[in-house]
Amino acid sequence: MDEALTARAAQLREELNHHIYRYNVLNDPIITDAEYDRLFHELRELEQDHPELRMPDSPTQRVGSDLSDDLPKVTHPAPILSLSNAFSPEDLQRWEERNLKLMAQGTTFDYVLEPKLDGLSVVLTYIDGVLVTAATRGNGEVGDDVTANIRTVKTVPLSIPSHADGPEAPPRLVVRGEVLFLKEDFERVNAEQEAADLPRYVNARNTASGSLKQKDSRITAQRPLTTYIYDIVDSDGVMLDNEWDTLDYLRDMGFNIIPHSQHYPTLSDIIQQLPTWESRKNQLPFEIDGLVIKINDIAARRELGISGKDPRGATAFKFPAEEATTKLLDVVVNVGRTGKVTPTASLDPVFLSGVTVSNASLHNYDLIQQLDIRMGDQVIIKRSGEVIPYVIGPVTGARNGTETPIIPPESCPFSGDVLVRPEGAVDLFCPNPRCEERVFRSLEFFVSRGAMDIDGMGPETVKALIDADLITDEADIFYLQADSILELEGFADKKVENLLKSIETAKGRPLSQLLASLGIDGVGGVVSNLLTERFHSMQDLIDTAKSIKQLETDFLQLVDPLTHAKATAADVIRAQSRLHNPLIELAPRYVDASDLSTKLSRLLKPILDANTPIDAIAEKLQKLTETAKPLLTIEGLGPILVRNVVNWFADDYHQDLLHKMERAGVNMIAEQVEKESTSLEGKKFVITGTMSVPRGDIKALIEAHGGKVSGSVSKNTDYVVVGDSPGSKADKASQLGVTILSEDDLRAMVK
Repeated sequence: MDEALTARAAQLREELNHHIYRYNVLNDPIITDAEYDRLFHELRELEQDHPELRMPDSPTQRVGSDLSDDLPKVTHPAPILSLSNAFSPEDLQRWEERNLKLMAQGTTFDYVLEPKLDGLSVVLTYIDGVLVTAATRGNGEVGDDVTANIRTVKTVPLSIPSHADGPEAPPRLVVRGEVLFLKEDFERVNAEQEAADLPRYVNARNTASGSLKQKDSRITAQRPLTTYIYDIVDSDGVMLDNEWDTLDYLRDMGFNIIPHSQHYPTLSDIIQQLPTWESRKNQLPFEIDGLVIKINDIAARRELGISGKDPRGATAFKFPAEEATTKLLDVVVNVGRTGKVTPTASLDPVFLSGVTVSNASLHNYDLIQQLDIRMGDQVIIKRSGEVIPYVIGPVTGARNGTETPIIPPESCPFSGDVLVRPEGAVDLFCPNPRCEERVFRSLEFFVSRGAMDIDGMGPETVKALIDADLITDEADIFYLQADSILELEGFADKKVENLLKSIETAKGRPLSQLLASLGIDGVGGVVSNLLTERFHSMQDLIDTAKSIKQLETDFLQLVDPLTHAKATAADVIRAQSRLHNPLIELAPRYVDASDLSTKLSRLLKPILDANTPIDAIAEKLQKLTETAKPLLTIEGLGPILVRNVVNWFADDYHQDLLHKMERAGVNMIAEQVEKESTSLEGKKFVITGTMSVPRGDIKALIEAHGGKVSGSVSKNTDYVVVGDSPGSKADKASQLGVTILSEDDLRAMVK
């Protein structure tokens, strides 16, 4: 190959990518469209004559190609988490207070604020500065591969840095961003639809999602999508201390950064700006549904961890949603898989936030009474983003006297059981776990794609099997026989054969997937993975939960006289509440605590007297805390979620259900790394640099001897294993005083 042609192709790629960056990101072009077209045409001809010159970062690759198969899947290098929501300044203040309680005394936070884009999340991976993979968020762990389509989005650099004076690209960089239509671009797309006598698109976000997931990327290339990048998911060689520097780094790399992001020294400064942001949102070039507020200190965010599925170090402040007024025609009683009764408003259809709304949540009957919502009222409904619409109140001035009160039901409309209200709850519940509607909702969730993923078992099939008395609980699914199903209308041989194959496959699903399918409140994919890292079998969870429940019962019996004594003083009531909820209020506080009697005496001082058996109380609490420690010390599991897990697994019905599944051959054991020894037990490692073997082999070696591998260096890291060109992780280890090992040192340790 002529070296001059190779050099010319490289020069053209560099120039064109630079001009794309200036035009689409900086909005500051330095050449005309005609000049750009001339350079582009020259490069395309070179590549046509010499296909070996066509590189992945070539601008000509944005044109796209035909894709005939379904989109393949990509596993993200780290969970792509969602954010908790705040709807008022008070919510934000409580969020900060909760975080400060988890940090050392005297900690303060500064913050970065970004507009919350209403688009589709994407994760981009660059290897040695070249874009190699693009994926949607998916379920947070696995996303759709949209690499071919994302190459057509001109605000996405095909190689980084996008300009000559940018920083050197790291060996690997994984970033997260948002794909969307700018308002003017979406209007242009709709104008083209109208000109072609086609219907207008209603929802910009859904249209962007559909555009990005086209099988033919040439269609995507015709859509004027824009991408903004706002986070680093994972990397090799990038070490940044705070969010503000991260945004600067991404900008220097040539990424399109969300405009109007700001740094604030305190949360109070942000709260003062909220009314201004709400008033200016309609003037922004893109749609936003709120603001993202992040703690600036990355180490602090890492230390705070996650709660359920949400990182504690960031939250989304949602603006008041769009509202509309319509007539309440009826109230329909719905019963969910937990038995919770939810009144649903049947409405005169109204167009709101891009959709026609004919049903809305009324939350619970207490709220209906508090708001004095009546049948036949004109009601105000609200819809925020993709959240289910809900009724926020009646328009009392529109009443004409024909409206009637809404009476809560006394019995379940499906099972006939008398509804109950648990202590402290606002919702009514059907107490019958065998209620036909509860069973249907539980089974519908269990077999769904996001749960056990039993293909061919949609809601209609579930309903048919229930009606035929072939299944009454989740475990029955694994005992189904072909002869019984074939007797049902609409079930032919091939359909039944495929269904049974899918059920048989589901028996082998990982334990974490089974856990996430059981409908335990708060236990989704992230939490189920955390649980299976700590508990190696379903029986381990059952045994632990039963022990915790018994110890909690013993503790409550001992302190019963203290918790039920009449009180009016706030400090006494608070102390009683702590005693009454030991698994939430006390056990998390005293994990690994010494001299528990003294500490407990100080905490409960308002209700103690000379006759209080404080030593006995402390002893009971010590046993409860030690037994619950495996759950309480899982990073990301809050006390309420721990209680939910304990209550579910301590329940006799749920235990019988799981044992029934086990007898059917359903996997109840967590997949374990084969350990050769425990020589590295309890030690945390970080691997950086080039090794003599793939890094995955080094990770497997560490785990085989009991160690754990993390992707980032912190004060909790025990060792950093370095190879050639280790980068910033080794520097960070030196700064923190973390021991640095060579590959040979590591191998010597495990011997």
